[in-house]
Amino acid sequence: MNQNIEFAIITGLSGAGKSEAIKCFEDMGFFCIDNLPPSLIPKMAELCTLPGSKVRQVAMVCDVRGREFFDALLGELQKLKAQEVKYTILFLEASDEVLIKRFKETRRRHPLAEEGAIVDGIHQERHIMEQLRGQANLVIDTSNLAPFELKDKIRTAVLKKDKQKKGIMITVMSFGYKYGMPLDADLVIDVRFLPNPHYIESLRHFDGTNENVCEFVLDRAESQTFLRKFKSLLAFLLPRYVSEGKTHLTVAIGCTGGTHRSVAIAEEIAKFLRDKEYNVVLRHRDVKRKK
Repeated sequence: MNQNIEFAIITGLSGAGKSEAIKCFEDMGFFCIDNLPPSLIPKMAELCTLPGSKVRQVAMVCDVRGREFFDALLGELQKLKAQEVKYTILFLEASDEVLIKRFKETRRRHPLAEEGAIVDGIHQERHIMEQLRGQANLVIDTSNLAPFELKDKIRTAVLKKDKQKKGIMITVMSFGYKYGMPLDADLVIDVRFLPNPHYIESLRHFDGTNENVCEFVLDRAESQTFLRKFKSLLAFLLPRYVSEGKTHLTVAIGCTGGTHRSVAIAEEIAKFLRDKEYNVVLRHRDVKRKK
């Protein structure tokens, strides 16, 4: 079994923020699965090793929604160990008062509260989860955390495992100007000067991760010149940001719709930075908005 594969098991109490957590892992480039039956976890590990598979980091939510499947989770994790697959268990929890408030605000029923008594479901779930909580690599209490604070905690914890390479985490984001500029960007790069694949019928319905679209955008003299100069600028700036104590940098790359040019360029920049051993989160903000 390929030891380069890494699994993150996201679990914990219902209402504690697992949905936000898996979004964070998705932003960090993990292949994400919600509510996967534990019995399929080893099979997923096998699929990652198939020839041609590019999936090396997998994050999955496993919780009591799986009912009878959940009981098998610890046993299936032992199988991952036997396959020599590295895995981390992230356990999310919150106080009873906060969980009750969240369920009432969303008008959702607790999965274990068959009679509608939310607090009884919470107590039952805490009991079921007790053993798994004890084996977790990271336990986060989300009672007083806003969603962005939870994501920051997860990013920091995940990157610490990698020894915080280069001392800074970089988010490379593609976006479309028609949907507004990202408010949290530190560097904004406009690539609307490049020819637009949107006007090519055979490319219009694909995004910048598509091989043909990527070739159209990158294999041009102006693209190569731009990338060479922009990479040189980043190579100059980043060590200086680190020396000044900056721990996070967001590089936003925009085109008209955030589907073609910005996505292809962002993919190339993210690859460049990873090759330089920087911690990189790649996010395509508007690509799913394409018509």
